[in-house]
Amino acid sequence: MSVPAGFDELIHPATRLSVVALLAATEWADFAFVRDSLSLSDSALSKQLHTLEEAGYLELRKEGGGRKRRTTVRLTGRGRTAFEGHVAALRAIVEGAGSPAAAETPPRQRHPSEAGR
Repeated sequence: MSVPAGFDELIHPATRLSVVALLAATEWADFAFVRDSLSLSDSALSKQLHTLEEAGYLELRKEGGGRKRRTTVRLTGRGRTAFEGHVAALRAIVEGAGSPAAAETPPRQRHPSEAGR
C-alpha cells in the first residue's frame, strides 16, 4: 500500500498529533493548558514543541520573566496546512481499509465435526 499524499511523518507520532490537533482548535494556547490537556510533563511537551517549531509548524511566544513567565503556542499557517493534509491522508487510509477489495475474506473453513450439518 502506498502512503497517501499529505501523510506527514513529523506530525504522525501520537504525542505530536495530539499537540497539533489540540492547537488546531484554537488561536493561541497556554503551555500549561496543552501540558495538562495531554497529561504530559513539562520536558516531554517542550521537546515536542521544539521539534514542531523547528519544522515551522508552531510559533512560541514567551512573555514576562522569572516565575511569572508565560509561554503560549499556536499553529502557523504551514502547521495548519500540514495537519489538514495529514488528517486527509489518515482518512484516505481508513476509507481504503473499508473498500470492497479489502473486505473480501476467504470462505470460513468448516471444522471436521461440522460435516454433514
